[in-house]
Amino acid sequence: MIELVDIEKPKAGKGQVLVKVYASSVNPFDIKLSQGAMPDLPLPMVLGGDIAGVVTEIGEGVENFSVGNKVYGSANALSGASGAFAEFAAVPVGTIAKMPKNLDFKMSAAVVLTGVSAVQAITEHFKLQSNQKILIHGGAGGIGTIAIQIAKSIGAYVATTATGDGIHYVKRLGVDEVIDYADSKAIEHPRQSRDKTQDFSEILSDYDCVFDTVGGEVYKKSFKVLKKGGIIVSMLGKDEKLAGEYGVTAIAQGTKVNTENLNKLTKFIEENDITVHIDKIYDFDKIREAFEDKETSDVIGKIVIEIN
Repeated sequence: MIELVDIEKPKAGKGQVLVKVYASSVNPFDIKLSQGAMPDLPLPMVLGGDIAGVVTEIGEGVENFSVGNKVYGSANALSGASGAFAEFAAVPVGTIAKMPKNLDFKMSAAVVLTGVSAVQAITEHFKLQSNQKILIHGGAGGIGTIAIQIAKSIGAYVATTATGDGIHYVKRLGVDEVIDYADSKAIEHPRQSRDKTQDFSEILSDYDCVFDTVGGEVYKKSFKVLKKGGIIVSMLGKDEKLAGEYGVTAIAQGTKVNTENLNKLTKFIEENDITVHIDKIYDFDKIREAFEDKETSDVIGKIVIEIN
């Protein structure tokens, strides 16, 4: 259960900074924790990971940040911070970076976990190159919208799955093919029409990479899309047996929100004018409604919590 309560203002410990939090965003992991997915956690605790704000206090041993710096990153209480859904957060300096100059607090908070997930998959695991072909599942989601833009900035050929209003949105991001997974898995292609009874695994082939944010049958069918020696990265696990059968590499990604990956993300955002789509913004005192919205609605991009 989520409750708004008054707690003592945290202090910056050794290797930490205190951040006045201006915005945060809701991720699926936050929903799972609120539903009791980790029952052994000591309660009460401050939920939330993504933050954007201003450094107000410097802890012992901190050298690369100063009071007044605008920063973004993770304040996840499970990673040594004090939690993001609060007016102030004590945060290890290894989990934050200076904010992109072309984003405000709300957009910066919205892109932390999703953006780092995209950067990590594309640069660390895929090592994506110009003219390679990549399929990104869930293109209108928080991770997908950033992954599409990064892949296009590199010069890759990008296919994605989306539905409803998400189809129009991913087209504006510049994808080369869009598969409507809700309309009998129909496909829209800018150059040719296809049988609307087909699905992505029957249409797409010879892809270098698949980025899976969905799991289940979508993940299993994605192996058919890859060429020999291709790579599939999933946020939800891996199947070594299928990887062996298809002659590809399967990687289960555990996203690392750290200064190095945040700086990579910042570079992509600043140099390629990558946009962050915010579906809705909730005031801090409406955080319960924000969680309900995330649980029950089709969200394009992210839901943001405006705190200060």
